[in-house]
Formats: sequence, C-alpha cells, structure tokens
Amino acid sequence: MTSLDENSVPANSGKVARVQTLIIGRLVVIFVLLVASWVWHSGTLRLSYENLPDGLLLVFVISVGLTIVYFFLLRLSRSIAWQLRVQFILDVLLTTWLVWRTGDLSSPYITLYIVIIGVGSFFLRPLATLLMAMFCSAAFVTMSALVAGGIIDSSGVAQPPGKFVQIVSFHVVAFLVVGLLASRLSDRHSSGEELRETAKTLASLRLLHERIIESIRSGLITTDLDGTIFTFNAAAAEITGHHADQVTGENIAVIFGDIRGPIAMSIGAASAGEQAPRFETELSTPEGFLVRVGYSIAHLYSREGEASGLIITFQDVTQIRSMEENVRRKDRLAAVGRVAAGLAHEIRNPLGAMRGAIQVLESSTQAGSSQAGLMDIILKESDRLNGIITNFLSYARPATAEFADVDIHEVLRETLMLLRHGPDVNDRHEIIDAAGDTPITMSGDASQLKQIFWNLSRNAMLAMPDGGKLTVSIEKILDNRIRISFADTGCGMPPEQVERLFEPFSSSRTGGTGLGLSIVYQIVRDHFGTISVRSLENKGTTIVIDLPTDSKPLPAVQKHESDPPNPHLNKFLKVQKEDQTSVDR
Repeated sequence: MTSLDENSVPANSGKVARVQTLIIGRLVVIFVLLVASWVWHSGTLRLSYENLPDGLLLVFVISVGLTIVYFFLLRLSRSIAWQLRVQFILDVLLTTWLVWRTGDLSSPYITLYIVIIGVGSFFLRPLATLLMAMFCSAAFVTMSALVAGGIIDSSGVAQPPGKFVQIVSFHVVAFLVVGLLASRLSDRHSSGEELRETAKTLASLRLLHERIIESIRSGLITTDLDGTIFTFNAAAAEITGHHADQVTGENIAVIFGDIRGPIAMSIGAASAGEQAPRFETELSTPEGFLVRVGYSIAHLYSREGEASGLIITFQDVTQIRSMEENVRRKDRLAAVGRVAAGLAHEIRNPLGAMRGAIQVLESSTQAGSSQAGLMDIILKESDRLNGIITNFLSYARPATAEFADVDIHEVLRETLMLLRHGPDVNDRHEIIDAAGDTPITMSGDASQLKQIFWNLSRNAMLAMPDGGKLTVSIEKILDNRIRISFADTGCGMPPEQVERLFEPFSSSRTGGTGLGLSIVYQIVRDHFGTISVRSLENKGTTIVIDLPTDSKPLPAVQKHESDPPNPHLNKFLKVQKEDQTSVDR
C-alpha cells in the first residue's frame, strides 16, 4: 500500500522556496530602482556613466554579494527563521545607508522602509513584523540624529530644528502605523497558513482513516443513534453483497433486520464494564443467498464523551459453520462405517436365507392364490431391503476411485441415453443435452461420475411427475476446471430441505433411502470438486458441479452472476432462499 508520505514534499521546502523568491526578488527590485534612478538623473533614455547614482550602484553590488551568501547559507542550513531576520536587518541597514547618501531627510528612498515592513509581514510573525517597524524607526531616527548633531555629514538640504523634528516624527509615526497594519496582515497570513496546514493534516488523517477502515478484513458499519448508516467498508460490501453507495443513509435494519435487542444487550454490558457479547445471524444478500455472520456492537463517542452512534463489526462465519457441518457429517459417516460390517452380516445373511425359503415355498404354492401373492410381496420387499443395504454400504464404505482420463461428454451422453429409456421418463418429459460436442478430458473415475449423473438426472425426473424439462450443460470455466449443470422445472424444494439435502437418510421422496445425494456429495468431494444447489418451490432446481480436470484439489473459482457470492474452497453446499417477488423479477 502506498504510504501517505510517499512522494511528499519536505515540510520546510515551501518556506525554502519562499526565501529563494525573497532573495531573487530583492535583487530584481534593487536593479529596477538602479535603472529607474539612472534614467531619472540622466533626464533622457540616452544613459551615461556620469549620471549613474553611486549610492544605489554600491547597494546593488553589495546586494549581489549578499545574494550569493544567502543562497550559500540556505544550502548549508535549513533554519529559515534566523536567516530571514538577518536578511531583513541587513536590508534596513543598507536602506539607512542609502537614505543617508541620497539626501537623508529629503531622500526619495525613505519609502523603502515601508516596503521592507510590508514585505516582512509575509515572512515574519506578527510580533517580529512590529519589531521590524520599530527597528526601521530606530535606524531612521539614529541616522537623523547623527546628521543633526554633525557627527556624520549631511548630503541633503539643511532643515530648521522645528521642521527637522516634524519630518522625523512624521516618518516614525508612518513606520509604526504601517508596522501595526503589517502585523495584522502577518497575523492573518499566519492564520491562513496554519489553517491550510491543518486542512492538509486533516485530509491526511481522513485518508489514513479511510485506508485503515478499507484494509480491515472484517465488515465495519458505523451509524448514528437512530441506526442510519454513514460508514460501510469494502469488507462489509463483500460479505453482504450490498454496495456502500446503496446503503449509506439507510437504516441498519436493511442489513441486519431488527437488532434492537442485541444493541440493548451490548450497551448494557458496556455500562456494566463487561465484554461486549457476540451475536450470530443470517444476512440475505441482494441475490437471495444467506450468509452467516458473527457480529458485535459498540457505542461511538464524541470528543465530549457523549454517545454519538454505533459501530458494528462482523465476520463471515459461513465457511466455519460449513466446516463444522462437514466435521459432524464425517463423524456420522465414521459411526456408520463402524456398524456397516455388522449390518451386512446381521441383515444380509438372514435375508438371504429368508428369500431362499420363500422361493422354495413359492414353488409348492398354487399360482394365483393369496399365499402366492403374499410370497411375491415378501420377495419384492426383500429385494428392496437388499438395495437399501447395498446403498448403505456404498455410502459407508465407498469404493476407492480409480482415476483415469475420461471424456466427460461421453460419460454424460451414455447416462442420458440410459435415462431416456428408463421407466421414470415419459412423453411429457423433455431432456435437453446442452453440453455440446467438443470433447473435454478430465481425470476421474468414469463409473463414479456416471453414478453422479444418473442420481441427479433420475432425481430431476422424479421431481417432475407431471412432465417438465431437464437441461444438462457442460462448460469450461478455466483451463483446468469444468462446470456441469442440471436444471429442472420440477416441484423444487423448500429451504429447509435444501439445507439437509446431502445428509444421509434425509430423502423426502416416498420409497427413497436418502443416500443417493449423500453418495453424490462424497464422490464430488473425492474428485476435489464443489457442488451447489439453487431451488425454489414450484419453480425447479438447479444443481451445479465444479470439477478440476486433473486429480489435484484446486481453489474455488470466481462464480458467474447466477452463482452464490462469497465462494469458499470447502463450502460444498450453498443454499439459495428466494421469495416469490425476487423470482418474478
């Protein structure tokens, strides 16, 4: 992340540039005065060396030398304040000398004192500006007193004592008045600079604040006391699926629902000096998917210590809960595996003996009698019981997958061909093979993949007893990942059923064992893939399987628009709950 100070100008670089401007500007002003005075004394544009003002020329030469010294000192030291004071003091002394050489009290360059005071107000503090005006007054009074006392020669017209005092007093008052005004100007200028620096600091702090908030990987929402949202960071947008510009200004109930109870509990715990409690809830994204979040609530306080709002921090715990469910499912599977061998011996052996005995009795029973009918029922039920045990053992002790290169299109075509000729398909069913003809080779167990396709396709047919359409598609979403979709227009499922869809013995179909989709889930997991379900009652079901083309586990890919947000590597089951309004849209 880019630092706030990256490519920033040093703090005093602006002052250095201003001092450089002062040094160069001083030299330019003196040069302009020199030329103007030269033209004035010559009375014509044809200048001669005899009319060159000696005093101003000497000041210019001294200024050139001082300019070199000033730049040299500026490079050696970054202490700007003392350099400015020295420069202005030397300016006052040079101006006093120039005034004395050019007519003392009648010198036209007395105005330079006012110029120095005015320029000083842009570089000095108010007090220093006022002291500069007093120093100018003292220098002018001292020079005038030395001239009046005959200590130094006068270069101007002799003035009577009364007028002498009047001229000196007038200039001193003018210097001091200008100094007072300049100090006020300096004060305003300093305040403006401080205000600009404060604005820059606030802007930097605000930028830092925004970057910190945006870099937090937990969702963060701040509201006022009425629950109106005014901060919604990027992690919050990622978790909830809402954009910040869409929810800013809305009530927090739009995201979390009614949380007045948790708010009261959190505030009560904070007042008692206890740790804020942790809450969990399910949030519905704009697409209709549920996200499990854990959140906590705290008060925001103003500088005066008064409560000014709420801060809600939350994390997506969907993956954690999914992992916990996977652990529970594996525990159940382990328990099932431990009893599987015993069930096989305890049930299959007597079942086989019973079936053999019934067949013997059936051979000696008159055909068409009630006894023959009952024996036929017993044989059929024994076959069904044997199928249940077979599926149970397949789930509890699945066969090891034998990975090999298979054409996924060929496996799917064979499965759909068997399905079309099966007893569950009639003329009112429509099976659409949208997989295409381009071969897609992947590493997998062909028989297990066929079992996945058969179970999902047959379940889709059973979900459409009055007819409907099953669409099967295959697409390559990355160079090393494929997506297989089974979409039917059947009766669909309620959200509660979808959540337990891959659990063993959770079938809602009469006569089903509830192990078919559990086996599908296990095979998909063994192939390092993911499976997601989207279903709506009376609107149909779509099951999407993502599989890698090789036998190594791959990270979950970015879903397309119709897929659930917030994908996770181990999140095999994603449930969509939609209401009727969202479907109609």
